[in-house]
Amino acid sequence: MDHSKLGKPSPDSTVIRAATLDDCSGILECLALAFAPYRDVYTPEAFLDTVLTPHSLRQRMAQMTIFVATDASGQVLGTIACKVIGDGRGHLRGMAVRPECQGLGLSTRLLQKALDELHQRGCNTITLNTTEPLQRAARFYEKNGFRRTGKIGSFFGMPLIEHSKSICY
Repeated sequence: MDHSKLGKPSPDSTVIRAATLDDCSGILECLALAFAPYRDVYTPEAFLDTVLTPHSLRQRMAQMTIFVATDASGQVLGTIACKVIGDGRGHLRGMAVRPECQGLGLSTRLLQKALDELHQRGCNTITLNTTEPLQRAARFYEKNGFRRTGKIGSFFGMPLIEHSKSICY
């Protein structure tokens, strides 16, 4: 299928790479567009912590490795962040794909890039969290080998559901 005729980028023309400060506005736009449908079901604080601000994004960039999927023009189409927690554990956060690019395999490629990064850095167990409204994301993660751990935390007044996956290459 030629996605360019649909106004969608071709999956073959996308590049997944480490984010730079030049990508900040594109990452913020991607997060805002991807999470906009959930704004009304998130608490205001949880939504802001999910879509980030320029300041909180710079903080995340200092604490985590952020990857972006970009098209040939450099537009950010998707993003994911990861970090080593310690003791062979890594954590994923902030995965988003622009709505018009969903269903093209970018999520799978972003996830694999982050898993590869964490594995190279000595992690063999990866965790991530979802919220109740993110049913599609939870199904995606489960399809990719993540399982609910049973741990439920609090995310600015919302239940935060932990998922985990062991990785061995």
